[in-house]
Amino acid sequence: MSNIFHDYHHHDDSILQKEREYSRILTAAVVNEKFRKLLLTNPGLAIKNGFGGEAFHLGADEANRIASIHVSTLAEFARQMNGTGSRVSVSLD
Repeated sequence: MSNIFHDYHHHDDSILQKEREYSRILTAAVVNEKFRKLLLTNPGLAIKNGFGGEAFHLGADEANRIASIHVSTLAEFARQMNGTGSRVSVSLD
């Protein structure tokens, strides 16, 4: 029997882990220019190398998705990494 109710306030552990790793990646990029430049020019290598002796723990699919991001600013990188890369125009006419 399936349960049709879903607790949208309860985060799955895998989602929380992914969000933690995203936060760690962006924090490293904010505090270290060298890591930031590598993340923007070669995100796959940046993720693979880790930062400050610490590894980033992402699944292969997620690491590949992030490695395919090609942008010039950290803000745009963060939007695409979080899945909000497309901008929506709204007309108020």
